[in-house]
Amino acid sequence: MDMNNEISVPKVIVIFPTKNVQDTIERVILTAKKSKYNPNIIVVDAFSSDKTGDLALNAGAKVIEQDAKAFPAKGNAMKTGLNEALSTGADIILFLDADIKNLTTEWIDRLVDGCINCDMARGYYERHPRNGAVTKLIAKPMLHILFPELSHFEQPLSGEVCARKEVWKRLLEKNPPDGWGIDVWFLIETIMSGYQIKEVFLGHKEHTSFEDYSEDVGKLAKMAEQVEFTIINEALKYGRIDSSMGVKI
Repeated sequence: MDMNNEISVPKVIVIFPTKNVQDTIERVILTAKKSKYNPNIIVVDAFSSDKTGDLALNAGAKVIEQDAKAFPAKGNAMKTGLNEALSTGADIILFLDADIKNLTTEWIDRLVDGCINCDMARGYYERHPRNGAVTKLIAKPMLHILFPELSHFEQPLSGEVCARKEVWKRLLEKNPPDGWGIDVWFLIETIMSGYQIKEVFLGHKEHTSFEDYSEDVGKLAKMAEQVEFTIINEALKYGRIDSSMGVKI
């Protein structure tokens, strides 16, 4: 870093939290490696039962297992990946979903570019009208009421999140949750810690997990529950809900 605290030639690490994504993992790794930032790739595997780990190794990624053999544990996987990336001297660390079917190198470049003069950059995108049920029905309405300063964010649960190492270090010190609530937790805690966040438009997003719940969003109930309780806990922490559970307007 120079005297202006800007990164001239950042060491970038891309982390893919994974579980049974053998159909997409090789392509997303090879795509990420073509970024102009020449990132190192870490795959944090949640004990996949398919060929995800072997394919990731063959594609040139460093593959590690998440700290706990539990599911859902996206938060655990992200924390495992962050600790590994920070131990290798990363300047900027970027998370990407591993099941993206249309990932391009421009996604990586735009997100890292966004962090050069900002603390965190988060991706937002166009998706299928039936996609993003938890975002539309849980995360955005609750943030609008409890954290109105965050209500303008299009994708509060974005899996494409990039930040400087200083930001990640401070967030890890705050004990992030282990499950699906971690994405919105990172958003809330980053803003409440006084950091700047920008959203970066990435175009259209297609991912294989949508196929699992496209006909029955009820399969997202556990995710919705964890996101909901994460926001409630954060609202209690920051005094957005009083002791009788009434919302402070």
